Amino acid sequence: MSDGHAWLTGWRVYTQLADRLRDRIVAGEYAAGSVLPSEAKLCQEFGIARNTARRGLAILEDEGLIVTIPSKGRVITAAAATPHAVYRYQLIAGDLREQIRHGELAAGAALPSELSLRRRYGASRNTVRQALGLLEREGLVVAEHGRGRFVRS
Repeated sequence: MSDGHAWLTGWRVYTQLADRLRDRIVAGEYAAGSVLPSEAKLCQEFGIARNTARRGLAILEDEGLIVTIPSKGRVITAAAATPHAVYRYQLIAGDLREQIRHGELAAGAALPSELSLRRRYGASRNTVRQALGLLEREGLVVAEHGRGRFVRS
């Protein structure tokens, strides 16, 4: 273990692992073409089981940030390192944006909860929050503390 603060605990630890590794990839800690640490090293660093590591890595693979290459390991894709790459949160925001434009989500309507969006898109909490944050910055959605997010009137 690299430091005492790296351990992951709580519910859905595999999504926390995906969030941490995604942040490192986006920050450039792992360059395109580089190999992620092995499952064993990730288990040691984060204090998790191997199956948990595999589930977290599967999320990143589904997002197109990594690919598994036999005899090499999990490699960062070129798309992950490209600043103009479309990330999963951008796809989720795009889908919600289209629902707003087509009136499926009308002005004043409540957006689905984070949990239901996570389930619908098979995405982590962080990814869903990034998508919602993008829509808020664009002025399409407003957050009301304790009530949820709504399509701006």
